[in-house]
Amino acid sequence: MAVITPLDKTAAPEQQRQQQTRRTVRPLVLGGLALVAGIAVWAVVAALGLVENLPTPAAVASKAGTMIADGTLASDTAASLRRVFIGYALGVVVAVPVGFLMGWYPAVRAVVEPYIQFFRTIPPLALIPLAVVLLGIGEVPKIAVIYLASFMACVVASFQGVVDVDKTLINAARVLGASDRVIFAKVVVPASTPFILVGMRIGLGASWATVVAAELIGAQEGLGYRMQKAATWFDMDAIFVSLITIGVLGLVMDRLLLLAERRLTGWQERR
Repeated sequence: MAVITPLDKTAAPEQQRQQQTRRTVRPLVLGGLALVAGIAVWAVVAALGLVENLPTPAAVASKAGTMIADGTLASDTAASLRRVFIGYALGVVVAVPVGFLMGWYPAVRAVVEPYIQFFRTIPPLALIPLAVVLLGIGEVPKIAVIYLASFMACVVASFQGVVDVDKTLINAARVLGASDRVIFAKVVVPASTPFILVGMRIGLGASWATVVAAELIGAQEGLGYRMQKAATWFDMDAIFVSLITIGVLGLVMDRLLLLAERRLTGWQERR
């Protein structure tokens, strides 16, 4: 019979910590190398003039410093973030319960799903002119189209999460005497969480794409507005600063959602 020594008892946890460290550090290193390589390729392409009017990374960094110093970048970022956060939050808050109701009650699904599928095929960007005509040129139409973009992504994911719950789990809970309320709270909601979070990530990307287009009409500040104004003066450096800012903000928010997904779905097997 094998004898487990004290060293053997500590070896497994130590090995697990080392593996966890490698899983954490390796993506960071690879991501850093990819970022450096991308900037290097960008600098070479701009220096050689392979893409006409492409600014260099140094020129964009200098413009970013100027926009930070005069407060332009901060005010535009705050305006876009406010619109995205309000529209996206409203879309998620409404979409999740609607998706649950559609998935749990066939009657609700029969009534609501045709409307969802109809409006889902219409790009939110196509609704911007209509929103401006109906709601004016203030903040309301911008937030409304962002809301629609995030709502459509999240409601379908939430609905699909409820529909795809393993029926064996539901039947087993019923056999054990669980009520519908308990089954919904203890079985359906946890099993649907991965779908909901995926829908939230998709909705976040749609929200950022929509806010840029919405700010092209009737806005006085925002990253999309700044790009439009910069394009008028052919200020490529300012356009790139706004583009990079949107990308960084979207990436950070997506990583936060991914972190929440890992915390809330720790029971799920991952590769």
